[in-house]
Amino acid sequence: MQYVKLLVKKLAQESPVNADMVIGVPNSSLSAASGYAEEIGLPYEMGLVKNQYVARTFIQPTQELREQGVRVKLSAVKDIVDGKNIILVDDSIVRGTTIRRIVKMLKDSGANKVHVRIASPEFMFPSFYGIDVSTTAELISASKSPEEIKDYIGADSLAYLSVDGLIESIGLDYDAPYSGLCVESFTGDYPAGLYDYEANYKAHLSHRQKQYISKNKHFFDSEGNLNV
Repeated sequence: MQYVKLLVKKLAQESPVNADMVIGVPNSSLSAASGYAEEIGLPYEMGLVKNQYVARTFIQPTQELREQGVRVKLSAVKDIVDGKNIILVDDSIVRGTTIRRIVKMLKDSGANKVHVRIASPEFMFPSFYGIDVSTTAELISASKSPEEIKDYIGADSLAYLSVDGLIESIGLDYDAPYSGLCVESFTGDYPAGLYDYEANYKAHLSHRQKQYISKNKHFFDSEGNLNV
């Protein structure tokens, strides 16, 4: 909980926006949303309600099942969101399915504007360390820029926490890359190696690394070696 509040405090500082209220995506992002609201001095409202008996949608095996899951697990509260400019806080965007449906749901319920704020950096690279995301094809940020994702999900603005902001917020001080944080899904840098995955993935990872380097040159020297 403490670290969540630190992350969204930094997010609010990095990406301010005018709005009437802050809401979170139940249940994983409620603490993040309340912390964001506290930081910027706006009301925190329960503009979305969740059916507690539906599993997390991004874990579902197919896109069709994920979209069905969003429809049945969440509802917008029209009396709260109607005519309002909303900051919608979520913990991450993986495929974009959930957040796209939620933005549409809020606007269908009368929301004037929906500004999406994500309490993590862009999830651009696969994780080989236990998360159900093992290929780049599953990640919307691997193929779309934040501006393209904003248009795809129908938001009025979209901003992520920066990698620098993440590192600074957590405040670890280990003598290790990224101060000891595991950020390979945000940077494409796998300090522990890829092992059996490397042969099939290395060529494509190199392509994604070049894209990341072009956007985040301060992490790398002129030869593409990490500076952190």
